[in-house]
Parts: sequence; structure tokens; C-alpha cells
Amino acid sequence: MKIGIIGSAGRMGQALVEAIMEAGQTHAGGVDKGGDVIALVAASDVLVDFSSPLGLEANLDACIAARKPIVIGTTGLEERHHYLIDDAARDIPVLQTGNTSLGVTMLAALVRQAAAQLGDDWDIEILEMHHRHKVDAPSGTALLLGEAAAKGRNIDLKANSQRGRDGITGARQTGTIGFASLRGGSVAGDHAVIFASDNERIELIHRAENRAIFAKGAVKAAIWLLDRKAGRFGMDEVLGV
Repeated sequence: MKIGIIGSAGRMGQALVEAIMEAGQTHAGGVDKGGDVIALVAASDVLVDFSSPLGLEANLDACIAARKPIVIGTTGLEERHHYLIDDAARDIPVLQTGNTSLGVTMLAALVRQAAAQLGDDWDIEILEMHHRHKVDAPSGTALLLGEAAAKGRNIDLKANSQRGRDGITGARQTGTIGFASLRGGSVAGDHAVIFASDNERIELIHRAENRAIFAKGAVKAAIWLLDRKAGRFGMDEVLGV
């Protein structure tokens, strides 16, 4: 399989090249801002995108034109980007996720299960920490975990989330999902989902030691995606959880 990388110059791109080789696949090449994405798509069987939300529409258009599947691990996506992904998924296989780590995928499944089983007297808080260079907050992974919790509770995350607290905020609203973001050092990614009741607390934690876990998961997703029909998929389907 020939795997092309969109967003290849950074540390994540380098980790992807190593993961592709370790998986016994072929690195078809890579592009970055201003590069010829159409040529890369033509040379690839499947694309992996860890670039920027700004280039997502052009990347999807190139994949649709060539009928090539794409794995999207880009974070910082807005609502309009998800509309673009939904549209593209009518024509090609698209796997979009806030985190390609297999461990985080399993964590999300556990969070969904816990949220479904525990009542709303258990408050849900999500804490994440990343390196000082990360530009978006909450992280895509934190939002992914929030969506898992909201799905377990059968609620809409957007209408029931609290993003940071400052000043006199009043008492915590029952049933909401809270987010807190920390930035510093070279942290690859730490995430904790806390379920807190009056007399006990459950903490589900994932710590990323390096970017290799994201690269390996992305390559696994790319291999899985190649034989799919058009549609929108997630990492949970890759693991079958």
C-alpha cells in the first residue's frame, strides 16, 4: 500500500514515515503548505492528513476527484469542517478522529460506558495537558472524550459543556461536562476523565509518551480504510469497540 502524508515536515510527519515503514507499507511522499497535493493524491492509495484546518477543503477535493480514501487526524476543526467531511464521505471513505492512538480509542469506549452507567449525580470533568506549542484548546482528544461522555449520557455536548472557569462562576450545573486545558514543556498529550460523586471518584487516564503512538494508529487506520466503501468512520470502528 502506498500511503501519502499531508503535513509531512513536522515531527508528526517524521513519525508517520517510520510507522509506514515498520508496517511494511510504502511511503508515497508528502506535501506541506503550498505543495502539490493533487500529485501526491495521484501517487497514493490512501492519504493521511495531519496538516491544518485551512487546507482541509482542498485536500478533500483532491481525494474526491481521484476517489482516494483519507484519514484525517488534524485537530482544531470547526463545525464547517465537519460539514465538508460529511459531504466528502458521500463519495469516498473518510476516517476522522481527534486522536489516532489505539489507547485513546479504548479510553473513549470506557468513558462512554461509564457515562451511560453512572447517573448525573456523577460530575464529569476532562483535564488535558499538551506541549507549549499547541495552538488549539481544548485538544481534539479532549473533545473526542467529551463526545464519548455525552453519547453515554445521551446529551448534546455543545449544549452541556463548560470550557474553563474564572471568577465567580456560581455552583456547577448538574449534568454538564467540564473541560480544563494546561500547556507547558514538551508534553505529547495527557488526558484524564474524572467522574466525581459526593463520596467517591473514578479517574480514567491516558498518557502519551511520544508521537509514535499516533503515527502507528494512523497507519493502522489507513490500512483498514483502504477496502471500505464511501462513508465516514472513526477509530472505534478500526478497533471494533
